[in-house]
Amino acid sequence: MLKLIQIEFMKLRRRKLVWLMLLASLVMPFFAFLYYGYFGKTGIDPAAFYKWSAFGYTMLIILPFVLGMLCTILMYNENRYDMLKQLWIVPVSRLGYFFSKFFVVLIYSVCFMLITAIASVLFSVLPGYVVFEWGSIFFLMKKCLEIALFTAFAMLPVLAVTASQKGYILSVCITLIYAFAGFFMTPINMYLHPLSCVSVIVSRSGDIPGLTLPQAVHAPVAILGIFLWSVAATLFAMVTLNRRK
Repeated sequence: MLKLIQIEFMKLRRRKLVWLMLLASLVMPFFAFLYYGYFGKTGIDPAAFYKWSAFGYTMLIILPFVLGMLCTILMYNENRYDMLKQLWIVPVSRLGYFFSKFFVVLIYSVCFMLITAIASVLFSVLPGYVVFEWGSIFFLMKKCLEIALFTAFAMLPVLAVTASQKGYILSVCITLIYAFAGFFMTPINMYLHPLSCVSVIVSRSGDIPGLTLPQAVHAPVAILGIFLWSVAATLFAMVTLNRRK
């Protein structure tokens, strides 16, 4: 498994788009900086700034879309050139192959959110909007790691679907639909979509000001929802990969 993960990262070194996508982690911290700069506010509650920079659109749309694009990139060339036939001859375990891709997505997700966290601190502390406190920084890091971990698992259905596609257009469309479906499903039922379940887990303690959810928060139910979707996605991927002979 470790060898497969290492190979995946070696292949990604030449894909400049993969590294450029990390710049998306700066979008919301920068907009939060502009927003509070426009109103000239200081002494802001750190959690309020971080809600703008990391716990809002970054969590709900930007990170899922970036991870969906990464899933497409990871699968595209191998599906396009039928390289899976050669991998099965080696042989490479279908499950090991699929989860090597997933662990790349997970590591990328953690890196993305760590950059978001660092940018959030820089854009809030340096202009004087937020007072530097280790407690608030640890709070931000904890929440960002939770977002990174659970969002990676929530994207397993997209990774499974891209495993069945040779092209990239349908995969990108599915990524967009999946990300926005999570956003729009939250007011209806927070526990039906994996991405809306991530919002429940992150806001379970009610310590993010302004982040209100339409239903009662039950973190174990949200974790169970992500788990069930992940299992279903893995089974779908195994069936799809077993047919690629």
